[in-house]
Amino acid sequence: MLTQRRYAARQTPMHHVLSCALVTIVLVGSLIAQTTPPDRGKPPSLGAPPTLKLPPIQHLKLSNGLPVVLLEKHEVPVVSLNLVVKGGSSLDPDKKSGLAALTASMMTEGAGKLDALQLADAIDYLGANVSVTAGFHTFSVNLFAPVARLDQALPLVADVALRPTFPTEELERKRMQLLTRLLQARDEPSSVASVLFNRTLYGATHPYGASSFLDAATIRSFTVEDIRRLHSSVFFPNNATLIVVGAVKPETLLPKLESAFSTWKPGQSPSPIAGEAKQVPERAIFLVDKPGAPQSELRVGLIGVPRLTGDYFTLLTVNSILGGSFTSRLNSNLREKNGYSYGAGSSFGFRLWPGPFMIRTAVQTEVTDKAVTEILKELEAIRQPIPAEELDRGKNYVALRFPARFQSVGEIADQLQELVTYGLPDSYFNDFVGRILAVTQADAQKAAQKYLDPGRIAIVVVGDRGKIEPGLRALNLGPVHIQSIDDVMGKAPDPGQPSGK
Repeated sequence: MLTQRRYAARQTPMHHVLSCALVTIVLVGSLIAQTTPPDRGKPPSLGAPPTLKLPPIQHLKLSNGLPVVLLEKHEVPVVSLNLVVKGGSSLDPDKKSGLAALTASMMTEGAGKLDALQLADAIDYLGANVSVTAGFHTFSVNLFAPVARLDQALPLVADVALRPTFPTEELERKRMQLLTRLLQARDEPSSVASVLFNRTLYGATHPYGASSFLDAATIRSFTVEDIRRLHSSVFFPNNATLIVVGAVKPETLLPKLESAFSTWKPGQSPSPIAGEAKQVPERAIFLVDKPGAPQSELRVGLIGVPRLTGDYFTLLTVNSILGGSFTSRLNSNLREKNGYSYGAGSSFGFRLWPGPFMIRTAVQTEVTDKAVTEILKELEAIRQPIPAEELDRGKNYVALRFPARFQSVGEIADQLQELVTYGLPDSYFNDFVGRILAVTQADAQKAAQKYLDPGRIAIVVVGDRGKIEPGLRALNLGPVHIQSIDDVMGKAPDPGQPSGK
């Protein structure tokens, strides 16, 4: 009794708090123990797709006819500008594949009265960034700058776009870089597989088949005159559109743009002509021998559809289920279920002309034939009705990811470039999620059966022929065509060999 009284006398308010907390923990723990554990075999719910509402897109025009697309975004005092010019690698001359990409890379190596270093220093001083890229059908001259420095940055980007100097010494430096990169690419199974895949589908003369690869002879053949000729043939205001996104208003922006671009005169630019796509006439295997390779690099696919297909939203959804996400069927099969690969995926190359549908993965050498079998199984399965729950997950995945493309002014400008390139309506982005969610099971099956025919695919494999050829032939999938690295990539270049100026 005395002991109990002494113990009670030592109790403090904190002891009572701790005692209550202990009881609470025990009770909560008991409740948790009685709760049914989560089903880890089912993916968590993605939640409701968000809505996207962009500010109005404004359409303006300079005095020389240059169209201006403006989207105001005033949260941060920065501006992004994309000058989009029709052209790109679709205009590469015969036997000059890669000229457009080289031209784009040379445009920041000196412009106006500034050499490469002076130009870079002037841009850095403003806290700005200027870059030039070449796609299949466009050149894009891009500027990112603080709004407070826009007056000083615009003349620099105008010089890059309209008055690049293309110095010979910079071309020679680029040439050496390209030859070195070619040497590296020859030793990369992924590069070899991609080059052969595109060439197999489209042939060596189609822009989509030729532009994926530069051989040593082509690299040595480039001249400054080639670059000047291509640039001067397409850089006209009536062949371009200027996209501006940021904290600017039209009444203050237009005078600045007039000052920078008004001397740019219209002209006549050539129209690209699509060569006839080769497309494999029957299913076949194209095997490139790389002795000792621990893995086999796989590319499986066929020519798909153009960007303006009416089945665009349906195919985005179908691809998300087949191979467009980490939880897709292909990745779940080859990585999670069978352990053949670290990852597998698929994609549609939506372009002005029909682009490729491609499945891409790398698998262990000893399971190459099994991996091909599983890929074909998934291609057959996606042509069957997709369960409603899986279709909903696929649609939600595409819809939930879409708004993330519009987080910065640069990302928004890049998205607006898609509208300009393909002539899409201003409402396209705000309507996107609704169009995805409207895809039905019947839509998905019809599109998959129409565009994903396992009987017309090219199967490109780069790996150890001695170990994988017997298994591939035993699959009886069609002819097996054997090629060497030299057949695909050309003879190994000697960087010390002089260029053909």
